[in-house]
Amino acid sequence: MHIDNKLWVAKSDIPIYLLPKMANRHGLIAGATGTGKTTTLKVMAESFSDLGVPVFLSDIKGDLAGLAMPGSDHPKMQERITRLGLEEFTFRSYPVRFWDLFGEGGHPVRTTVSEMGALLLARLLGLNDTQTGVLNIVFRIADDQGLLLLDLKDLRAMLQYVGDHAKEFTLEYGNISAQSVGAILRSLLGLEDQGGEHFFGEPALDIFDWIQTTSEGQGMINILHSPKLFQNPALYSTFLLWMLSELFEAMPEAGDLDKPKMVFFFDEAHLLFDEAPKILLDKVEQVVRLIRSKGIGVYFITQNPADLPEDVLGQLGNRVQHALRAYTPADQKKVRAAAQTFRPNPKFDTETAITELATGEALVSCLDGDGRPGIVERGLILPPQSMFGTIDEASRKKIIQGSLISGKYEREIDRTSAYEMLQAKVKGEQADQQVLKEQKRPASGRTSVNKTAFEKAANSAVTAIGREIGRSLIRGLLGSLKR
Repeated sequence: MHIDNKLWVAKSDIPIYLLPKMANRHGLIAGATGTGKTTTLKVMAESFSDLGVPVFLSDIKGDLAGLAMPGSDHPKMQERITRLGLEEFTFRSYPVRFWDLFGEGGHPVRTTVSEMGALLLARLLGLNDTQTGVLNIVFRIADDQGLLLLDLKDLRAMLQYVGDHAKEFTLEYGNISAQSVGAILRSLLGLEDQGGEHFFGEPALDIFDWIQTTSEGQGMINILHSPKLFQNPALYSTFLLWMLSELFEAMPEAGDLDKPKMVFFFDEAHLLFDEAPKILLDKVEQVVRLIRSKGIGVYFITQNPADLPEDVLGQLGNRVQHALRAYTPADQKKVRAAAQTFRPNPKFDTETAITELATGEALVSCLDGDGRPGIVERGLILPPQSMFGTIDEASRKKIIQGSLISGKYEREIDRTSAYEMLQAKVKGEQADQQVLKEQKRPASGRTSVNKTAFEKAANSAVTAIGREIGRSLIRGLLGSLKR
């Protein structure tokens, strides 16, 4: 609940608040399955929305869609409301905008291959270091030649072209082996079989469509419908990393703010880091560290704090720890490590409390007004004001069609890009060879007609990219195009 310009998260002997001006110092919601993480997520999302802060969250099970509908009264709910002394509690709905990579349960979400960059795409394709190096070369050649990679057919055409002309590029860019190009092409086929082609294309997502408020001043809650997407953990996690990168590159420096510009909740956060190469882990840690200065709060949801890298975990100042189970020595070690991250409370033993927490209870520690970790409190999480569970398809469809951006992303666009340009270039080269054969000219000759046709296509792509410095595009920390 949003009360007295604070986010009321839980209650022990005293109310436990999250201060808005400390909300961009990031946070963690952890706990075993079934201990109440989803309820905590909903309560915090509702509070941020009431504060006027837009929210993003991924809905893996489909039950977060209930934020769009008011909750309903029942005996257990009344028992909790009475126990917590919530005199002003009301059931209400929240402004929700649904998104879906597959365009089924929300507005379609797309980006272009060029915008994603080689680093994240290599992770998505599961490439080794050598293959990643070749993919980087392919992106560099595309950037240098103004070849815009919009979708997977563009990337496939670019790979084939670079592979066919590897000797010409080797001296300038480095070795390009046919085996690596072939391996990347096979990985692309696998990605397409898993539905990855839905993610790449245009119109690409405008990240500022996620940073909006209603006319009443409530922050929009953006829900990524993810039950189908989550079946492909690599695509799910890479999308979240790309989104974080996009936001980091797009947002200006903000300094100290009274409240965040936006808050992101990343569910199943361990997938962001599983099997990620060190270079990517280092860059993600850097983005998390720097993005708070742009007014963005990042909250990771996972079963155990140990699921996250230490460098990331050390930046999460606001923490809600639900129950953990300690059945094995390894589990006990993780519980001990989680307990040691809290500032002790003399009223109870933190390590013992973590294993004793009931569903809906949590250990909560938030930063105080000076940015210091608060003493950990054991409290009961407030109930959400919106509906528990999911909504029916008719209600979902009504919300999607009634959105202010309805129709903006639904129709896919396929404009001139690398695929068409390379086709024109190949045809031009073939025509050149035919003219050379007939006229017996030197091999370096080219007809002006074919050259002009290719240059027109190249100019179209450079215009579409919209920014080129010298001959190279500017890319950010995670390899995405800077805006």
